[in-house]
Amino acid sequence: MNLSARLRPQNFEEFVGQNDIAGKDAIVQRIIKSRNPFSLIFWGPPGSGKTTLANIIANELNADFHSISAVEAGKADLNKIIDTAKLNLKQNIKTILFIDEIHRWNKAQQDALLPFVEDGTINLIGATTENPSFEVISALLSRSKVLVLRSLGYDEMEVILDRALKDKKRGLGEFKKKILKDAKELLIRLSGGDARIMLNALEIAATSYRSKEITPQIIKEIFQTKSAGLYDKKAEEHYNIISAFIKSMRGSDADAALYYMARMLENGEDPKFIARRMIIFAAEDIGMADRGALIQADEAFEAVNKVGMPEAQLILAYVVIYLAKAPKSRAVANALGKAKEAVYEFPNEPVPLHLRNAPTKLMKGLGYAKNYKWSEKYVGPTENLPFLPKKLAGRKFYEK
Repeated sequence: MNLSARLRPQNFEEFVGQNDIAGKDAIVQRIIKSRNPFSLIFWGPPGSGKTTLANIIANELNADFHSISAVEAGKADLNKIIDTAKLNLKQNIKTILFIDEIHRWNKAQQDALLPFVEDGTINLIGATTENPSFEVISALLSRSKVLVLRSLGYDEMEVILDRALKDKKRGLGEFKKKILKDAKELLIRLSGGDARIMLNALEIAATSYRSKEITPQIIKEIFQTKSAGLYDKKAEEHYNIISAFIKSMRGSDADAALYYMARMLENGEDPKFIARRMIIFAAEDIGMADRGALIQADEAFEAVNKVGMPEAQLILAYVVIYLAKAPKSRAVANALGKAKEAVYEFPNEPVPLHLRNAPTKLMKGLGYAKNYKWSEKYVGPTENLPFLPKKLAGRKFYEK
C-alpha cells in the first residue's frame, strides 16, 4: 500500500482542507449529525479529498460502503450493489455508493441509477473533476447536492507533508528524513494542490535516495516527466484558461496573457486554436481603436500555419504582447449588437426604393433605384434620402 493510501484520513480530525464544506458546523458534518444522509456530488480537482470524504461519511454513519470507478464498472456491478442495498434496507442499514469519475458514465448508465437514488435504496456520492452541469444528467443533479472542493493551499499541503515525514506507523517516520525548506516549497508548488501527487513524490524521495536530506535537486529529478499542469482540451480547465488568456489581453496585462498562452502550449494545445482566438479578440476588443490589430492577428494565424511548432510560439508571443498593449474599444461589437437588436425590433422593414436594384423597366417604373446616383463625383441617394428603412432613419449603431 503506497503512502497516500496509508495516510488517508479516517475521521474529520485527520482531514485537512475544505473547511467551508467539511469543517465544524459545515454542511458535511451537519448531514452526519442529522443521521439523514442525502445524495452528494463532489466536484473538484484530483487530490482534493473527494474519495476520503466519502469514506469518512460512510464510517461516521456506520453505512455499508461500496466504491466503484465509472471507468471500470458497468450496469452489472451496479445491479449487484442494488441487490445488497435492498437487503440492507430491510435491516435498516444505510447503503452508500461512491462512484469515482461519475462523469465517465453515459446517460443510460446514469438513468439506471436514478430510481434507486430517488427511492432511497442507496445514498449516492459521486466524484467528478468535470463540471457536473454538463456531465451529470439533470434528473440526478436535481436529487443531489453538489459540493465544490478546491485545490489544497500551501499551508494545508505543508501539514500533510510534515505529518507524512513524522508518522512512524503510517508514514515515513522510520526513514528519519528531513526536507530542506527550498525542496519543500518546490515539492508543494509542483504538486499543484494535489495531495496524492505530493505524497507519491515524497515517498520516492524518502525511499529511493540514500541522502538523509531531501533537496531541491531530488525533487526536480522526481518531477522531470511531470506535465506542465492540469489541462484537458475537452475539459473545463481548458475553457477556464482560454478565458483567463482573453481577459488578460482585454485588461492589457501582457505578462498574464503570456503565462496563460505558454500554459496552453506546454500542455499540447493547438497553436492555431490560440491564433484563431486572437483574431476574434482583435475584432471584438480592439476594433477601430487600432486598425492594425486585426491584420496582426490574421497574419499570426497564417505565420503559425506556415512555420509550425516550436518556432510558432515566438510569433504568438509577439502578437499576444501587441494585442495586450493595444488600445481597446468595444465600438465594433457594440455596434453589431445594436444592429441585431434593431433587426428583431424591425424584422421586415421594406428596403427604401432608391436602394433597390432595377434590372427591368417595370421595376424602374415602380421607382426602384430612383434618386440614387453613382458617379465619379458622388455615390449615394440624392435629396438627402436615408440608407436605412424609413422607421430606422437616423438610428445610430456605431459610436466612436
